[in-house]
Amino acid sequence: MEKTWRWFGKQDSITLPMLRQIGVKGIVTALHDIPNGEVWPLDAILDLKTYIEAAGLRWLVVESLPVSEAIKYAGDDRERLIDNYIVSLENLGKAGIKTVCYNFMPVLDWARTDLEYPWQDGTSSLYFDKSKFAYFDIHILERKDAANDYPPEILTKVDKLKDTLSETDKSQLIDTIIVKTQGFVNGNIKEDDRQPVALFKRLLALYDGMDRDALRANLKYFLERVMPVCERYGIDMCVHPDDPPFPLLGLPRIVTGEEDIAWLLQAVDNPHNGLTFCAGSLSAGLHNDVLSLARKFASRTKFVHLRSTHVFPNGDFIEASHLEGRGHLIELVALFERENPRLPMRVDHGRLMLDDKDKAYHPGYSFHGRMLAFAQMEGVIAAVQEMMKQRNKITG
Repeated sequence: MEKTWRWFGKQDSITLPMLRQIGVKGIVTALHDIPNGEVWPLDAILDLKTYIEAAGLRWLVVESLPVSEAIKYAGDDRERLIDNYIVSLENLGKAGIKTVCYNFMPVLDWARTDLEYPWQDGTSSLYFDKSKFAYFDIHILERKDAANDYPPEILTKVDKLKDTLSETDKSQLIDTIIVKTQGFVNGNIKEDDRQPVALFKRLLALYDGMDRDALRANLKYFLERVMPVCERYGIDMCVHPDDPPFPLLGLPRIVTGEEDIAWLLQAVDNPHNGLTFCAGSLSAGLHNDVLSLARKFASRTKFVHLRSTHVFPNGDFIEASHLEGRGHLIELVALFERENPRLPMRVDHGRLMLDDKDKAYHPGYSFHGRMLAFAQMEGVIAAVQEMMKQRNKITG
């Protein structure tokens, strides 16, 4: 596997020399200063590529070239936005960058309710509490008929939260769900937005009446439009699974598990239409068998996120150690090394540990927490490769 790291550009406090020292070979990044929907200029792409290469690294994956909301809900501006997307892909192709990770999640790029859930060892990690999320949906967003989407046991907990959550707790929940987990990745919400709830409601309203089939049709249309430029330049589009992989806020989710992924890859049956295999996102759904999915879709996987979760019986989930949890990352690495070697991989969602807490890192993207996970996965990859080498000696 190609050992990569998600880096947030020249302003990232985690510098490229730091990454080279810990064994990173490739960079996963984007032009974060370009507004969603605007063309990525070739000169800006080449400037960043040159900057990365000057540090002795390679820009291997774009994560992400965001798909604007109007493309997802088929708004009036869809054609212009897809045309811009195609030009950006063309410019990436001219620069020799051939892997683009993207998602097609409406409004919410990913969702958590706690950004610093404490562990007994003093570290902390991301957490998703279904009851807290339901409270946010029903009593903060006040989404019409939202209570109908939750079972009685969740609604009972929501009633208790009404009596126990302070105004500070509510503000923190808004900041976590709407701002902190969204602004740095998809650009719909910014840190300085003064009325995030009102803005969020307006975004949700754009999807009124949209069901799963309609969102699927919009994804299919988007991919059919961009495949010619992908074929021309050898660019792989690799969709990221929904995180978490189940419906939220009444919005359709269309990359949640085996049936969805199979549909997507067949609907636009082109070798450049591929998958980002995010073991963390997929493992957060109890309906998913991560290793079975990896076996089934290994040949269409273009990029791997090595992350794992622990899911509680009630459906709440927490980021697990990279050596534990439902992601089964040791077996997963062995499977991909055997079935589709040389894939770029990055570790994901490291814990907050040591002095990470004071560094204002993006949620899930601490330095020491990810460095620990990277070292763990580097060891796993080396062990798997050595075992394969020894096995080949015996059988060869």
